[in-house]
Amino acid sequence: MLMKEILNQDRTSLSFEFFPPKTDRGWQRLFENIAELAPLKPSSVSVTYGAGGTTRSQTHELVMRIQRETGITVVPHQTCVAASRDDVKTILSQYQQCGIKNVLALRGDRPLDVENWAPPADGFHYAIDLVRFIRHHFPTMSIGVAGFPEGHPEMPNRLLEIDYLKQKVDAGADYIVTQLFFDNRDFYDFCQRCELAGITVPIVAGIMPLRNRQGMTRMAELAAGARFPAELLRRVNSAADEQEVEQIGIDWATEQVRDLVANKVRGIHFYTLNNAVATREIFARLGLR
Repeated sequence: MLMKEILNQDRTSLSFEFFPPKTDRGWQRLFENIAELAPLKPSSVSVTYGAGGTTRSQTHELVMRIQRETGITVVPHQTCVAASRDDVKTILSQYQQCGIKNVLALRGDRPLDVENWAPPADGFHYAIDLVRFIRHHFPTMSIGVAGFPEGHPEMPNRLLEIDYLKQKVDAGADYIVTQLFFDNRDFYDFCQRCELAGITVPIVAGIMPLRNRQGMTRMAELAAGARFPAELLRRVNSAADEQEVEQIGIDWATEQVRDLVANKVRGIHFYTLNNAVATREIFARLGLR
C-alpha cells in the first residue's frame, strides 16, 4: 500500500524503524524482535541505510526479507550522499519489481573518514535532487522526506529550513517523517510552521524511547543532537540504576504517544533500535492496535 494512502486514513498510522545488523547474532535477534512486533499490526516498517550508504546490500537484503516474510508495507531508506544516479535507478527498479511502492528519500550522513568529501560526478548534492529524480523515473512511488522539529543541524536559519522543506514537498514528496524529539511542543510548533509555509502533506512524529544514560549521551552528541526537557533530565538524574532509566524512558514516550494520538497526528514512527521491548510496552499501556 502507498504511504500517502495509509496516512490519509482516519486513524493515526503507527510504524516502526529497523536497521541492518552487523553480525549473524544481530540478524537473528532482529527477526525475533520483528516477530514480536508484527502482531501489533504496524502500518509500515522502514529500514535504514548506514552512513555514506555503507549498508546498502544489507538494507536491500532486510527490505526484501521483510517484504517476503511478513507482508507488512516496507519503506526502504534511500540516501544519495554516495550514490550515482544509476545506483539509485537500479535499486529502486529492483524494489518496484518486487512490489515495494514506497521510499524515504534522504541525503544521508557524509562519510566521516573522508576529507574534503564530494558526491560522485553523476550523483546528488541534496535530498531535493533525489526527490526530483525519483518522482521523474518512478512516478507511482510514494516518497517521504525528513523533518527536524528541533531544527536541522546544518541549517541555523529556521526560516530557510522550512523553505527548503517546502521545496522538497513541491518536488514530489508525499509526506514528512520527523527526527526524534522529547517535547511534543516542539513537534506541534514545527507542524504549525509547516502549515504557515503552505506545507499540507502528512507529518509523521518520530519517537524514540530513552533506554539508558549512555544512549542519552549519544543522542546529545549526534549531529542532530536531541534536546532533553528539564523534567526528563531530573527523572533520569534521580534514577537508581539503568533499569529505572529504561522505565523512565518508556513512561515518558508513553505520555508523548498518548498526547499525539489524542491530538490526532497523522502518524507516529517508532525508532526501535531493533529492540521490541519499549515499543511493545507502549502499545500495551495505551491499548494501541
